[in-house]
Amino acid sequence: MAEQKILVASEDYVELDDYFGDNDVKSIFLVCDSSMPFLRISKYFDYLKVHRGIEVVKFSNFKPNPFYESVVEGVKLFYRTGCDMIVAVGGGSTIDVAKCIKLFSNMNTNKNYLTQQIIPNDLKFLAVPTTAGTGSEATRYAVIYYNGDKQSVTDYSCIPSTVLMDASALKTLPIYQKKSTMMDALCHSIESYWSVNSTEESNKYSKQAIQTILENKDAYLANKDLGNANMLKAAYLAGKAINITQTTAGHAMSYKLTSLYGIAHGHAVAICISKLWEYMLEHPERCIDSRGIGFLNNIYCEIADSMGCVTVPEAVTKYKALVDSLNFINPQCSPKDYLILKTSVNPIRLKNHPIYLDEDIIESLYHQILQ
Repeated sequence: MAEQKILVASEDYVELDDYFGDNDVKSIFLVCDSSMPFLRISKYFDYLKVHRGIEVVKFSNFKPNPFYESVVEGVKLFYRTGCDMIVAVGGGSTIDVAKCIKLFSNMNTNKNYLTQQIIPNDLKFLAVPTTAGTGSEATRYAVIYYNGDKQSVTDYSCIPSTVLMDASALKTLPIYQKKSTMMDALCHSIESYWSVNSTEESNKYSKQAIQTILENKDAYLANKDLGNANMLKAAYLAGKAINITQTTAGHAMSYKLTSLYGIAHGHAVAICISKLWEYMLEHPERCIDSRGIGFLNNIYCEIADSMGCVTVPEAVTKYKALVDSLNFINPQCSPKDYLILKTSVNPIRLKNHPIYLDEDIIESLYHQILQ
């Protein structure tokens, strides 16, 4: 695929004018969520017809953790309107919906899209992330839900061809969402580092992302412009890393916590990694990375160095202190929940994890996470 183009937003979004003009865009299918009216960029699209004669068709009939049925509705509207390109303005769910609309737009409408082979297309797709966390703007993955089950839709052609980095979009985020999305990006970076699929390229992205997150977390949480801009870059770098390696057990264990207890995804991943990392260090004999335990130990050291720590235990302590400082309120669970949790973990995700985990270990970890 062609190299992704990165734009940085100015006050008047002149770079969007240039982009739409260069691509001779006449109509835009705008996928956006409920935050859209509160964003500075909203006014730009409201006046785009008057300003440049470009029609804008909005689609926002979906929720976080979107349903397959919502995507189908979006595809139908896209067909009816015949727009030139797709623009997504929103968080990970919004970008994922737009990705699926793009992929499904040239499939057979009479069959379930999830059962069909993906045929790549070159439809123009611009993403404007409004959270600094998921990195969806940089990855080939989209997550939607069908009959209550998580479905991962994957193809390189769903990666946005262009990304607009607009730091002003982070100004209105609630603090809980800012904290949880930041931790999602940090956990992406850590998991990518220790994934069995890690490469020199992915490690470079992970290192840059970890350093940028830790250097800018205070300014970001204080809603400073530079902190917001740099956190967007960090989330993008973490997304680039995870696009190469995929996520590991931390993410696999987080999804049911989010759906069962309604906590944010980044919050769920963050508390999983706290206990998971400790277990991994205590059980090197369970290493399943073909490169060996010596290699994995070196990776732990690289993560520690990226975090500004001399030793790996120091890095674990620093990570846990960061999670504690965010004052996340952990969910209250009942004994029957542990069966639901331990059987919810996708074994495919565990193949990417460098330390072998079985159901009993996963249940034990959930007990520690939720105690």
